[in-house]
Parts: sequence; structure tokens; C-alpha cells
Amino acid sequence: MLIPTDPQSFAPEQLGRDAESLQRAIAHSLIYDVGKDPVAARGRDWLMAVSRITRDRLVDRWMETTRRQYQHDAKRVYYLSMEFLIGRALTNSLLAVDIADEARAAVHQLGLDLEELSDLEPDAALGNGGLGRLAACFLDSMATLGLPGFGYGIRYDYGMFAQSLQDGYQVELPDAWLIGGNPWEFPRPEVLYTIRFGGRVDRQGAIPRWVETDDVLAMAYDTIIPGYRTRAVNTLRLWSAKATKDFDLALFNKGDYARAVQAKNQSETVSRVLYPDDSTRHGRELRLRQEYFFVSASLQDILRRYQQDHDGFAKLPDKVAIHLNDTHPAIAVPELMRLLLDVHGLGWDEAWALAGRIFSYTNHTLMPEALETWPIDLMGAVLPRHVEIILDINARFLERVRREHPDDPDLSRRASLIDESGERRIRMAYLSILASHKVNGVSALHSDLMRRTIFADFDRLFPGRFVNKTNGVTPRRWLNQANPGLARLIDSRIGPDWRVDLDRLAALEPHAEDEGFCHEFAAIKLANKQRLAGFIRRETGVIVDPQSMFDMHIKRIHEYKRQLLNVIEAVAQYSAIKAHPEVDWVPRVKVFAGKAAPSYWNAKLIIKLINDVAKVINNDPSVRELLKVVFIPNYNVSAAEIIMPAADLSEQISTAGLEASGTGNMKFAINGAVTIQDSKFQNNAICAIQSLAA
Repeated sequence: MLIPTDPQSFAPEQLGRDAESLQRAIAHSLIYDVGKDPVAARGRDWLMAVSRITRDRLVDRWMETTRRQYQHDAKRVYYLSMEFLIGRALTNSLLAVDIADEARAAVHQLGLDLEELSDLEPDAALGNGGLGRLAACFLDSMATLGLPGFGYGIRYDYGMFAQSLQDGYQVELPDAWLIGGNPWEFPRPEVLYTIRFGGRVDRQGAIPRWVETDDVLAMAYDTIIPGYRTRAVNTLRLWSAKATKDFDLALFNKGDYARAVQAKNQSETVSRVLYPDDSTRHGRELRLRQEYFFVSASLQDILRRYQQDHDGFAKLPDKVAIHLNDTHPAIAVPELMRLLLDVHGLGWDEAWALAGRIFSYTNHTLMPEALETWPIDLMGAVLPRHVEIILDINARFLERVRREHPDDPDLSRRASLIDESGERRIRMAYLSILASHKVNGVSALHSDLMRRTIFADFDRLFPGRFVNKTNGVTPRRWLNQANPGLARLIDSRIGPDWRVDLDRLAALEPHAEDEGFCHEFAAIKLANKQRLAGFIRRETGVIVDPQSMFDMHIKRIHEYKRQLLNVIEAVAQYSAIKAHPEVDWVPRVKVFAGKAAPSYWNAKLIIKLINDVAKVINNDPSVRELLKVVFIPNYNVSAAEIIMPAADLSEQISTAGLEASGTGNMKFAINGAVTIQDSKFQNNAICAIQSLAA
């Protein structure tokens, strides 16, 4: 069989880029891929057809990119993350292929509206907050820069949850984002790895054997990640749990239908939801299983890919870089050691030296309570071999610490991977630092505090290991896609290159005094506020005036992010307006959005308080035109693309030093919002509270 070297030699005639070719391709896909007669097709059917023909125009680039990486034996960055908050794919892909205008015209000729179809696409329920959005931006940037990158995560059936409000309280509902199919993924049923849990370690032979395990299969689903106006297309590989035994026919025939599928359901729970409620032991165990599930599958996949073209493991660090996005994938350290030691027969020193050149780690928090730890007894029950390896790593490390720092006898206790202060727990951040050749914070302040506070001992032990990599956001999605009016205005003054070099926006500074520019900017901002006002009315029923000042606090609901302080300020403003109606108040709409973790009761009470305060203020006719409070439910990437461009004020009031970077601030800033920083707001709010008390 002749295999062509150019994937485009397989490309059918309909892969044209003009509106007429796209129109024919959409109609063809609707009939032959979706299986719908155009007369009977609904919006969702047309969306699937448009998505498929857009994906088709990326596949040849994807195969070309992959082949080129193999031909050059390129080193790949493997980015391991529990979250990838990638948002909707259609509009991003159309922009990447540079056929957005042609597609809009083709869809219009079919009697449809591209924006209305795009709104039917569900957000991929693969993340929750900044950590997942950072991961998505990294994948986008690596593809745009042409860097060989590969993302690994979990294909959650239901994501975290869909948030609704009942009497002001957050209610969690399943986010069934896959129910209508996902045209952007490619199932890989041939890519299966066995993931093992429980059991015991048998030491009768020279190499420890992990036996009597409870197994589940990890099956790969690939999503293509296009670069912006480049031929490079990278891969996000997500793992879905599949049972080793689907169905017990004997039990079914006996009428025991529930037990017939019990094993299957239990096995596949691993990839059901993001961040299961960890307030119970069962929930904590499930989260640990999730972390190991995707890490083990990913490492097995990485080693398989490496071994296709290489003998031995000496070149492994020259071809493989594994990045740990926070500590969720930290179990990758003992898992790589297990694979190298127990499966491939390497010696300890060789395996550990390889690991130290392969891993790097991003820390996302300074809060000790948020640094992941696992009880040894829990991990021992789920991953007994890994506990042995971690204890061996720790023993060798502490021996070195005592030998090299005899003047500080307490250092070994402080730096130990095991917290012995109460229940013996494994410190996953310490494990990540010890195994990594580089550790980074996500802003200059965060990285500096990381070195000087919680990881000061490790900074002393490993000089130069800690570095800063300030978080960023992709301007392709958060300005070009979310705010096309502003993007066109910027293009008219400084050209289009800011999309791949955000520093070029500095060239706008001379236009700050340009009356024409400012007038156009104000008109674009008003249009964005009118769009958000319509969205707010549809989602909440609250009517807001686009001429008001839009004051936004959009983050995960958390005590340190201080939504509570902000809603108290809203109460103070309400009281001040009531007390002094003669003052020329600037009309203001305070907008909140974000989700609270299901088991975080205080955060859920803050949501309830915001909605109760909103009910009082929004229904008081004496302040109705001057102050409104809105909580937008089920915040996600698509909602953010409507919210960010409409903001006048951006609330960045998290407790100083605890907000690691706050990429939401960057998204607001590039859309022209003024940032309210924490110290000034705190002083104003404290004065307001004191005034209320008086």
C-alpha cells in the first residue's frame, strides 16, 4: 500500500476556503456526517456540520505537524493538568484557520447565523478556574509558537457541575456537555492502558511486584489544538475510564440487573466529574484515584512513544519534558520511578537522575491549607507501591540533608516529604520540588514570596531551582475573539501583529489623548455593555442600564478572594445613597460570577448573601436607577467572553499575597477596564463598614 507523505493528497474537493466551497461542504457534512435532511435539520445539527468541516481543515495541518516532530525526533513538552478550561472550539478554530468571514458568509447563504450557531456549542467541561485556563492558554501559545507540545488530562463526563440558583443558594447540577456528541475529539479505542489500584506489593523476587490489584482501563480521546494562523497543530489527549469487565451476563440473566453492571459503573466513576466532593473518605479516595489514573496513563503513553524510536533510556530527558501543573499530577514522580524500576529494570540512581532532568513544576498557591497532602494510610490502600517509593525518596533525601547541613538539625524535619505533626501525610508540593529541575511561581510577587516563605528551606537547599514565569492570557481569544470591535479599532491604529506579540499594545499609548480614538473606544464599550445587559436579563431577569458603571468581581467564590468584602461595600453604598439622595451619584452595576466548591459551605453562604443583598437593592425603587447587584450563574469561558469586554471596573481585591497571579485581571485590562487593587479597596471597605456600624 502506498502511503502518501502529504496528508493533503487525501483531501477531498470540498476542502476549499471560499464561501461557496464552505457552503457545499457544510451541506455535504449535514447529510453524510450528521445524517440530517436540510429540511428537517435543527440548529444543533447545523452546528455539528460547521464544526466538522472546520475540523477537517485542521486535520492535514495536525498530521503534518506530528510527522514533522517525529522526523526531527523533536523534544516534546508534556503538560499534565487536572484541568483544561478550553472553552468553545468553533470560533477559535475558524480564526486559527483564517476562514471566519468566509464561514459567516457561507452560513448566511444557508439562511443561518454563525453567531447563533456558535452559541449552541457547550463549553467543554474540563476545568473550573485560573489553573485550567492557564493550561488552555499554554496549549494555544505552544501551538502558535510552533513548539512541540502535548497536553494530558481527563475527559470528564460531567465536568465540575452546572451552577443554578434556588432561593439565592448555589445548586449543583450535572454538566452534560457530551450529551450531543463532541465533533472536536477523535476517539482512540486502540490506545488503552491498564491502571491499577489497591492490592499489595510482593517482594519474593528481585523486583517488587504489585499484585492482586483492582484494574481499570484508560482510553484516549484526542483533541486538536490549532496555532493561530500557522501550520502547527498540537494535541490534547484526554483519558476516559473504561471497565475491564463491562457486563456480567450471568447476573443479568438471574434478574440481578444492578449487580450486572455494578463493576462497570464503579470503574468508570474515575472520569465522571472534576473535583469530586472530598469532604468524605470516599470522595478523597476518588480524587486520588483520578490523579493517578490520568498520570499513569500519560506516563505509559509517553514512554511508549519514546521507545518507538529509541533504545534504552539514556536520551529520555533529551526527548521528554514533563510539566506538573500544580500538585494534582505530582504522583507522576513515584509513577515514573515505578515504571523505570519495576517495569523496565533500571537501577535507583539512574532512574532518579532521569526524573530530575525531566520534571518541572508550577506552584499556584501560598496557602498552606491549599497545598495538597495525602494521608499515608489512604495512599497506601490505593497505591501501596508508590508509598514505598516515596518513603525511599524521602529517606535518601533526608540522609543528604543531615550530612550537608549538620548545623541545622531541625531542617530534616521541616523539609521532610512526610508531615509527622499529626496524621502522617505526604506533602505533594515538597515531592514535586524535590523531583523537578525548575519550580516556578506565576507572578513576580508570588514567586518571591514562595522562595521567602513556604519553600524557603528548599530554596536554600537548591539554589537557582526556583524561577518566575508570570502567567499570561492569549490575546487571540480574550481580545480578538471576545471583543472584535476593539480588535478592529486597534488594528486601525497599530496594525494586527499584537495578536502574536501583546507588547505591541504599548504603541496605543499616544492615542490615549486622541479624541477620535477615545470616542470610538467608548462606542465599542457601550455596545459590549448593551450585549452584556441582554445576557444578564436572559440569565437572571434583572434589567440593568448599559449607561451605568459596570463593576465586575468575577472569580471562584472563596474567602481569600473576598467577595464578602465587596458585597459589604455594596451594602454600604446602598445605605449611603438612601441617606444622601441629593448627592450626584454615579449609577453602578455590581456584577458577581463564579462557582463555590460543593463542600465549601462558607463560600456557598457568600453566594446566598450576594443574592439576598441583590434582592433588597434591586427591588428598592429609591435606588433602582443608581445601584444594581447581579450574580450571573454558571460562569464559564463563554460567559467570560461576554463579561470581560463590558467591564468598566475590575475588582482585584484578593488578600494580598494569596492571589497567585489573577489572569482575570489581565483579561479585563486588555479589554479596557480600570483595575481596583486590594489595598485601596480594603481601606474604603473598612471605612464603609465603620460608617455602617456608627
